[in-house]
Amino acid sequence: MEAERLIAAGRHALAESGTAQDIVAEAWQAQALAQAIGSHLALCGPLEVRGEARGLSEIGEYPAWGAGGPRAAQLTEVGDPSAALTALGALLGEVGIALVGVACATDEEGLYWQCIEAIDAVDESSDRVGGMLRRLALRGHERARPPDRARGRAGPGPGPA
Repeated sequence: MEAERLIAAGRHALAESGTAQDIVAEAWQAQALAQAIGSHLALCGPLEVRGEARGLSEIGEYPAWGAGGPRAAQLTEVGDPSAALTALGALLGEVGIALVGVACATDEEGLYWQCIEAIDAVDESSDRVGGMLRRLALRGHERARPPDRARGRAGPGPGPA
């Protein structure tokens, strides 16, 4: 399944979460999806983002999956890396907000620490996604720039003035 469709499914599932445990489970689903997108981009993405994508693929250790497994296992392609990363950033932001709400509302210490661990992973993933989006934007800006005339000349470029 295409990355943007999986991200949309994750956003919908998060919005439909009825309990604190559902929200935590969806947070780990989102994190697994971030890892899968990172893995895909590290192998097949634009060269500018491959290092950051490799880092994204290694963030977070989520709990054992139930019978359903992670939704991210359905990932088959990332058609538009910029659009997918933008959507993933939005999902991670929504997950972070939901986790903070759960952490603030719970009296259960175990759930609180689960939220804190998930918040840390989501925050680090969001940072990586932001870095990749900046690199892609820079690449787009450089491609839109007119060619430098000095590069077309033979010999060394102009020396210091």
